[in-house]
Amino acid sequence: MRARLTYALLSAVLIVYFVLVGHRGVLLIRHGTWVTVLFGLAALVLPLIGAWFLWHSTRFAQRANRLARELDAEGGLPVDDLPRTPSGRIDRGAADAAFVRRQAETEQNPGDWRCWFRLAIAYHDARDTPRARKAMQHAINLRAGRDSRRAAGPNLTGSTY
Repeated sequence: MRARLTYALLSAVLIVYFVLVGHRGVLLIRHGTWVTVLFGLAALVLPLIGAWFLWHSTRFAQRANRLARELDAEGGLPVDDLPRTPSGRIDRGAADAAFVRRQAETEQNPGDWRCWFRLAIAYHDARDTPRARKAMQHAINLRAGRDSRRAAGPNLTGSTY
């Protein structure tokens, strides 16, 4: 719940920022010189890119949360039982061992979104965020019935780091 509140608050702050920057862009364009018009257009593009990124990230989080709820209802959500360091981070050796298990599970069932979801969590625990995101996106696509042309999904070979 705390993470959702933080996300909502930061999103609201970003939206306010986008509106303020967009307003400045309009004012620069209204000024009418070629320099201010160029700066105004640039100031309008930045909030559009930011709004697209915020929308895209929010959709990704909603879809991943939907899969987590579904997997939890089935009893297939991995238990967070990995040992942690005194600072609260997951022990690297334990994360590596869990990753190897999840990788093997996914290689055996490349078309199962549940395996890809659990692999995404293993990547996240191993602190490999880009691969975690790709694996989660693949799980989302598989669950939605998309991405059939790449049944094997992202490359599973290689190190987690």
